[in-house]
Amino acid sequence: MKTRQLSLGLTLPISWAREDFLVVPGNEAALGWLDRWPDWPNNALALHGNAGTGKTHLAHIWAAQVPQAQVIGADALTASTVDQLAQRPLALDDADRVGDPVALFHLVNLMRERGHSLLLTGSSPPAQWPYALPDLMSRLKAMPAQGIEEPDDALLAAVLVKLFADRQLNVGEDVVKYLVARIERSCHAARHWVAALDAAALAQGRAVTVALTRKVLEDENGF
Repeated sequence: MKTRQLSLGLTLPISWAREDFLVVPGNEAALGWLDRWPDWPNNALALHGNAGTGKTHLAHIWAAQVPQAQVIGADALTASTVDQLAQRPLALDDADRVGDPVALFHLVNLMRERGHSLLLTGSSPPAQWPYALPDLMSRLKAMPAQGIEEPDDALLAAVLVKLFADRQLNVGEDVVKYLVARIERSCHAARHWVAALDAAALAQGRAVTVALTRKVLEDENGF
């Protein structure tokens, strides 16, 4: 399990477990596609959305439920690794940033030929990925694709309130408004900052206030 180091000297675990994925209207459809596996057209799926919308978390949820599946980043796919990677179900994160489009083309073909499931994630729909290889783009456009939406201010505020309540933290509306105005609009970011504030409040023996929130955000991000 990876961890993020806070300047306060505390470490926050990053969990990719399904129970730690916060389901909201903007990502319900994407999660539904994972539950439809293995009933995917052409045995493939692409998930797309802005940074922080939960694509990587969803990839890990899928890999945990699919026997022998693994999750890799774009840098791991090269001409020399493609054959080995195509030996089992695969989730390729940031598939729109692969350095070798030919390797991606071969991966898509090999996965289909061998009957292995392939999950791709990217910041935009596959039809908009920046690859000049026509055959690759044709295959990407043929994949089912599901977008993930960012929460709006009202939804992000509701998510924060729920996360604080789950930790039995009594937090004022002013703290929630302060966070909504400053953090990334994603459930992943909301969970991270609520955990950071909980840890800071516990370490310092104080309540979660705007002052504490400002200090935690400034220490980590220089806000």
